[in-house]
Amino acid sequence: MLYVIVTARSLLWVLTSLFSTLLMLSAFLSPSWLLSAPETVYFGNETVTYRPSVGVYAKCSKPIGFEHPVCTLLALRGLATESFIYPTPWKAATVFLALGLSIMSLTVCTGLLSCCFQSIFKKSIFNVSGAAQAIAGICYIIGVMLHPMAWGSERVQKLCGRETSAFYPDKCSIGIGLWLAIIATVLTFVCSCLSLPAEKSTSSDKVQDKIYEGQTLICLT
Repeated sequence: MLYVIVTARSLLWVLTSLFSTLLMLSAFLSPSWLLSAPETVYFGNETVTYRPSVGVYAKCSKPIGFEHPVCTLLALRGLATESFIYPTPWKAATVFLALGLSIMSLTVCTGLLSCCFQSIFKKSIFNVSGAAQAIAGICYIIGVMLHPMAWGSERVQKLCGRETSAFYPDKCSIGIGLWLAIIATVLTFVCSCLSLPAEKSTSSDKVQDKIYEGQTLICLT
């Protein structure tokens, strides 16, 4: 017989996993990991102020017309893009962040399945997912740390000044994209920790009592 078991702790785990995954996805796609000083451009009698920026996989540059800054992909040819355009550390960061996102997306799916199935290959689905989330968190840490390692590259020096070097942005400032990535990384490890109480709550005596009573839909706080 199929049982649907939802507890407050298991629901919190699933929602936190989903939120952290979406947060990292937003950070990964954001062009605002490193922000340059504001610049101005003139179109006729109008002055437009914009702020060039660069992320892991996207960038924003000089606007066209009165529109917002033009934001495009940093690497049109992906990992095959030349290193002077797309620095090697950023290529590696892309791989690690994408790997972490893939793992977290999978754990979100297993989290949803945990309402109906508490084990996978005779292992607790919560424990397996929690371990996978810890691995995703490690991938995130490596990816986030790799980004500032390329701040001394020619591309970043053109954006932030000649004094720019690894972990030193010179005239640039850290943008919302990098902060989102850091928060998402922390939340990912929180998710890994939450998997343990989630597992205990779905196998508690209260749940077993509900099963013995013949209930198939069990919701507990």
